[in-house]
Amino acid sequence: MASNTFQLGLSQSQILELVKDTRVLREAFEAGSLPAMAAKLQATLHSLENVRLDIGITGGTGSGKSTFVNAFRGLGDEDPSSARTGVVEMTVEPTPYPHPKYPNVILWDLPGIGEPTFQAEKYLQRVLVDRYDFFIIITSESFTAKHAQLARRVLQQSKGFYFVRSKVDVDVAASRSRRPSTFSKEQVLSQIRDDCLRRLEVEGLEDPKVFLLSMFELDKYDFHLLEESMVKNVKSHKRHALLVALPNISKPILEKKAASLRQLIWLVAAVACGINPSPVPGVKDVACDLYRLIHSLEGYRRSFGLDKDSLRRLAEQTSQPLHKILDTVQGLKTKVTKELVVDLLGQASRDASAFTQELLSVPALGTLATCGISFATVYQMLRLSLDTAVKDAQSVLMQTFDSSD
Repeated sequence: MASNTFQLGLSQSQILELVKDTRVLREAFEAGSLPAMAAKLQATLHSLENVRLDIGITGGTGSGKSTFVNAFRGLGDEDPSSARTGVVEMTVEPTPYPHPKYPNVILWDLPGIGEPTFQAEKYLQRVLVDRYDFFIIITSESFTAKHAQLARRVLQQSKGFYFVRSKVDVDVAASRSRRPSTFSKEQVLSQIRDDCLRRLEVEGLEDPKVFLLSMFELDKYDFHLLEESMVKNVKSHKRHALLVALPNISKPILEKKAASLRQLIWLVAAVACGINPSPVPGVKDVACDLYRLIHSLEGYRRSFGLDKDSLRRLAEQTSQPLHKILDTVQGLKTKVTKELVVDLLGQASRDASAFTQELLSVPALGTLATCGISFATVYQMLRLSLDTAVKDAQSVLMQTFDSSD
């Protein structure tokens, strides 16, 4: 029994810790009946999946603000829903660009800070500083007193910020062209970084952090470090929203994304079994809301970039044949259907009985055990589906970005 529970990824001690550490779950279990518990958990799940995150993108004219907005959202500059880009300032007022897959995650393309009379305080009043969870301050050349002034004012408003030096690919290419015999990519990047830090320190900023980026090659340079820093510092209740929306360009981010989604499996399974459950055809003793599970499996595909639109766009961006990328995907390659979910539940039910016994042995979770094998089957199916999605995302990452270097 213990080994089967281990395969399910949740031991009895982990169950106890989950109840102990999660106030919402504890209160839900104390509600008594499964429907009452599921109703509380449904509200929690809805809030986690729909929390709003607003990111302000600012910097000088031509620095790559709009291109960053597009790259973060997985879009090219010519996509119909992309932010407008150009060498002159295209943004007059703060312009919201919702993430195409997660409309509650909004990137704001803010007006440039290049005016000679720029004043950070007035600028932040104009763009409504309280609207944003944090800022990304971008330059394509050297940081100036304006960037430092803006950063200080942002800090005074108790907001976070990140310095980004864009277009480093252009600098690297230029250096390689000018000095082919002595060219060192690492040396060029080190010089750029040192210059950025020195200029910001001269303006009075202590221990500044600068991320070097190419908006057209997110897998290179420091974008993965920027992702990890944003995830670490964002408010905890908004971390999941940020994670699922982040571009899948590094294994650490894939792992953090998977961990966040894995924490929600418990909630999803309880809601699917406790609200509007129907008997699953062909799967003995299992009743659940199949449409809730379809929604979750589609969510896994979207978050890991395994949906058809994301894979097609990735193929275009990396100049690789779509069929070659699809060959690396072992899991779902078609639309998630009711029939597919029923089949996956049938496979998962074979290993679910031992987990049900574990639930019965923990008094606090007896409510879940009252739905019999249903909860254990749904939990197992979601866990296995998520694990498959993670493996596929890692394979796609290796196939596309590793081979495009």
